[in-house]
Amino acid sequence: MNYTLNQLRIFQKIAEEGSITKAAEELHLTQPAVSIQLRNFQEQFEMPLTEVVGRKLYVTDFGREIYSITRQILKSVSILDHQMMSHKGQIMGRLKISIVSTGKYVMPHFLADFLHQHPGVELQMDVTNKSKVIESLEKNEVDFSLVSLLPASPAIESVKLMLNKLYMVANAEFDISGGKRQTERNLEQVQLIYREPGSGTRQVMERFLQKKNFAITRKMELTSNEAVKQAVIAGLGVSIMPIIGIKNELLSGELKIVPMNGLPIKTNWYLIWPKSKKFSAAAGAYLDFVRSDKEQIIDKRFDWFEDL
Repeated sequence: MNYTLNQLRIFQKIAEEGSITKAAEELHLTQPAVSIQLRNFQEQFEMPLTEVVGRKLYVTDFGREIYSITRQILKSVSILDHQMMSHKGQIMGRLKISIVSTGKYVMPHFLADFLHQHPGVELQMDVTNKSKVIESLEKNEVDFSLVSLLPASPAIESVKLMLNKLYMVANAEFDISGGKRQTERNLEQVQLIYREPGSGTRQVMERFLQKKNFAITRKMELTSNEAVKQAVIAGLGVSIMPIIGIKNELLSGELKIVPMNGLPIKTNWYLIWPKSKKFSAAAGAYLDFVRSDKEQIIDKRFDWFEDL
């Protein structure tokens, strides 16, 4: 037998995905490269590991036995790697974070330096809406979550990361020449574009419009910040959006801020976690990093934002 750890990893992924194509995508390899490694691995055994029936790949009974052993081997190798890195004073493990969709413009900047400092930490980040973010927290599926509005439940602890500002925005053709009062009258004639129920941005927008007694005549609902942004650029309507995600469009003139009394709405981005959460080494190290380095990150990466 002369198989390699790389072949074991590739066979494990093929068995889990049931597809060479999907395994290649997950491993960031080409399909021919995965096929060659599977063939080389198969040559180590007299019995087939996989078979193709009706153009679909299946793992044979013997293949499933090898898959089970492969998982044990790779798990042991992972433990060995962790031990070696630990003796070198390096942190290893998985860091699991769920973030609201607009948080994708924020969270990577608070992760980049930490991950560069600790190459043994593997990041798993889920980008979704606020309801699902809180659900992942309640089920203890993640170490941290990023939100712009603190939830009423579950009981949490938090670190304030940075300011969040939301403005009314429209495309380049929207007329704002008549001053704030005339602009508000103009807004009552156009379509308002909302995020989906459960979105923190939607909650903020609805509270603001209710406080203003704004007459809503037409309404559209979209399920991502990017979809809202593209709809506004296309002239389908206007929306209240976090400025963190529209910097380039404001600079290019595709979008512009609509002046209104009471704007911008100011909230904060928070990194949150359940009370009494027992952190892994990676999660604990990350929390220490955020607390010590967040101001430096804001100064370095968000100086433009603070001036608006």
